[in-house]
Parts: sequence; structure tokens; C-alpha cells
Amino acid sequence: MIFGPPGVGKSHVGCGIGHALIEAGRRVLYMRTSELVQRLQAARQTLQLPQALAKLDRYDLLILDDISYVRKDQAETSVLFELIAERYERRSILITANQPFSGWDTVFPDAGMTVAAIDRLVHHSTIFELNNVES
Repeated sequence: MIFGPPGVGKSHVGCGIGHALIEAGRRVLYMRTSELVQRLQAARQTLQLPQALAKLDRYDLLILDDISYVRKDQAETSVLFELIAERYERRSILITANQPFSGWDTVFPDAGMTVAAIDRLVHHSTIFELNNVES
């Protein structure tokens, strides 16, 4: 998990981690969270969500950039939660976010889903907070 305001380099750090893992022989997928959620939602509509999640399972690490831009829509956040739950304790996810967990009620439609998603994400995780440094 990498938190921080816009422009501090969260995406850049995520890409650097992904690049290092690829050089070490790992499979990594980097994608904007909103784009991946839209793809998973389309897969759900065509009854292909299990297959789409299985394809993502081939990757050792998913880098989901800018989770803050996912719309607070039940269908979209439901597939995001399913992805998180599917990878829980099995595969790695790196998420970048502009806001801390306290602001994630703008991502997930209800408090229960927010708490459950955060619980799964922070278990066995390392959290980085990047901040602007004034010169």
C-alpha cells in the first residue's frame, strides 16, 4: 500500500517495484484501478468473471494505481472487493491511493465492505506514506 497526495510519486514507486520484480522473474501487471474494475464488471455482465479472475491469478503481483478514482458504485466496487478477496493470502496486490483508509468510504458503498476490504489488504502488508517535502 502506498498512500500520499497527488504528485508525490506513488505511481512511480509502484512501477519501480514492479520493474524490479519482473527483473527477478516474477509476473507483474500494472493497471489503473478504475480500468481494471471496468474490465471485471464487463466480465461479470457476460458471466465471465471467474475466468477473468483466474487470468489475473497468473500474476504474482497486481499493481492497482489510484484506487481513489473508482466510483462509489455497488456493481463496480463489488468486483473490486471480489478481486481483493480472491487474492487474499494467496497473491500480492500493491495499491496506490491519494487518501488514507479513513477516506475509503468514498470508494466502497457501505461501511461493512470498506472494513472487510481494508482488513484483507492490511493483513501481511507494508504501508508506505509519501508526503510532499517543502524546501
